[in-house]
Order: sequence, then C-alpha cells, then structure tokens
Amino acid sequence: MASSEELRKRGKTWFTLIALAIVSLLLGACVPSVPIDPQPSAEVSGSTSVTPLTQISGLSAPWSMVEVPGTVILVSERDSGRIMEVLQSGGLRVVGTVSGVSAAGEGGLLGLAYRPADQSLYAYFSAESDNRIVKFPLHGAASDFSLGPPTPVLSGLAKANNHNGGRIAFGPDGKLYVGTGDAGATAHAQDPASLNGKILRLNPDGSVPADNPTAGSLVYSSGHRNVQGLAWDAKGRLWASEFGQNTWDELNLIKAGGNYGWPEVEGEGADSRFINPALQWKTSEASPSGLTASGLTLYMAALKGERLWRIDLAADGNSASSTPLYQGQYGRLRDALISQGNLLLLTNNTDGRGSPRSQDDRILRVPLTALR
Repeated sequence: MASSEELRKRGKTWFTLIALAIVSLLLGACVPSVPIDPQPSAEVSGSTSVTPLTQISGLSAPWSMVEVPGTVILVSERDSGRIMEVLQSGGLRVVGTVSGVSAAGEGGLLGLAYRPADQSLYAYFSAESDNRIVKFPLHGAASDFSLGPPTPVLSGLAKANNHNGGRIAFGPDGKLYVGTGDAGATAHAQDPASLNGKILRLNPDGSVPADNPTAGSLVYSSGHRNVQGLAWDAKGRLWASEFGQNTWDELNLIKAGGNYGWPEVEGEGADSRFINPALQWKTSEASPSGLTASGLTLYMAALKGERLWRIDLAADGNSASSTPLYQGQYGRLRDALISQGNLLLLTNNTDGRGSPRSQDDRILRVPLTALR
C-alpha cells in the first residue's frame, strides 16, 4: 500500500499533467491555420524558433505578391501569366491572365504593384520582343476580382533569358519605381540612353516626373546589374536588392542620380564615381530577391541562399547588419511582404531551378513579433 507521501506526489503529478493538457488545448484553439508539412527544425540563426504556417499552397512558379486593401493578396505566376487571388477562406482563384506574356528563362509575368488612388493593378512582364509595364483597372471585391482592359505604361525595355529585372513598387511620393536588369548586355548599365540596368521613376501614366535627376529621363539611378527588390524604410529611404555576378550580391541605399558601379565594380570598390553597397553577401548566401520594410528593419528573400535575411538599419543610414533566418528550411524564397502584422514569404521551388517540396509553391506566414 502506498504511503500518504507517495499519494500526495501522485496527486501533484496528475494535476500537473491535466493542467498542461488544458493549456495545450487553449493554445491550439488560437492557431489560425494548419502548420506546414514537417520539415527539418525551423530554428533560425540568432533570432527565433517560430515555425511559419502555410497561408496558401499550389502556386506555379510564383514571382510577386501585392496586397489590395482589405488584406487580399494577389500573386503573379511567371510562366502561366496568371494573376492569382489568395482567398481569405482558403484556396486560390484566377483573377485574370495577362495577354502577351512570353515566358522563357527568367522572363515572364514578373512584378505587380497596386495603386489605391484609381484601384489599378500594374504588371511588369516579358513580351515577345521586350519587357513592358501595363496597368489594369481592378474590378470587383474580395473573392470576385477581375481585370479590366490593359493600358500601356512603359515598353521597349530590352529582354533576354536572364537579367530582366521586374520589381515594381509605388513610393511614398506616389511615383512608380521600376527595377530593370542589364538584359545580359553589361554596357546598358552605364549608358544614360538605355533604360536597362537602372532604377526608373515614372508618373503613374508612364510619363517623366518633372523632378527626376535628369530632365526628360526616367532614369533615377544607374549602374545596376539586375535589381530584384525595392522597399522604403520608416525614414522614407529607398533600398534595393541586386543580383551580383560571381562574387557579391548587394543591398543598396538608393540616391537620386546615383551610380552603383556595374559593370565596373561588383560589390564594394574604391572608385569614387560609384556608390558602394550598404551590405554585400557571397552569391551562394543570397541571390537576393523581394524586399519589404518594417520601421528600420528590412526583410529580404534569398533564392540560391535559401533563407530570409533580416536587415537592421542604422537611423543615419550609414550602417546596417544582417541575420540569416530559416536557412535551408523552405528552399528558394522569391518575395517578402508585410501584411496585418505578419511577414509573408513566397517560395519559388517550381520555377525549374529549385527542388519542389510538399505543398510547393506556397505563401508562408509568420508574426513580425517573432522575427525581432
């Protein structure tokens, strides 16, 4: 027969187990969606062990995410030319297919940008002979969006199998910023007459803003190899992520009229004509893609590096530091977007260069508070 002391200990043990079970059930009731398929440990370097949840799966070679007011997310698919709506109830629906998309190599339907002022959706894509931008009226509402007829915004950008740029975003000034690639011809980046290898600044109708660095020119900055991400921090500063060639990938603080050196310089250099990157990484660690900002923190998706980079910026803009997150956990990451206090990550494993995993390609969601 057990002693009174043994019975007392057993009672405490059972009480503890019951309490833990109740807490587990309560926490489980707060989880908004089902976790992703099991993967290797989601612990990340130096910051968090929070495992993202799958917002949606079943995308094919996705490239860009954009948020429409009302927390609706639209996604471009590079090869199919489709614009997909992520339904709040779960699932995907086709909003429309962009006519004239000619997908080859890194080209196809690329960046999206939304302009609330006239409820229009802008799309950057590779056509048969060039890269171009069109805008569509976005009709309807959540779960029922459709595209109106397209209006040309910009055409004639050189295209190639690679280095097509493609990221577009509206800045705090209401202008449309466009990241272009050198289209495999390095001389474009230093040629002031070429729109390739540049960051462009346009009025929403495609015309040249009166206050651009060079009168009559859409060029805002030059000397870029292949700009892939654009984001503005809390101080209104523009940052751009950029593919290097064989040695250094870059994060640049963009200044109006600035020259960032390609092809004369890759990464940091000693030539005073060119602006050095704020940060650089080996190409195996990055191949940087989409970029998003929260306050003075940037989040940068990495393709070949298969990780998310958290980048902490100094208030004066003179320094920055980076921390790798989710390294090797979800494959190639193409885009990052902040929405409703969460960071959304777009995987890119079905584009022919990755190794698709269960549920790929997908959008992953993690609370911003878990990444700080």
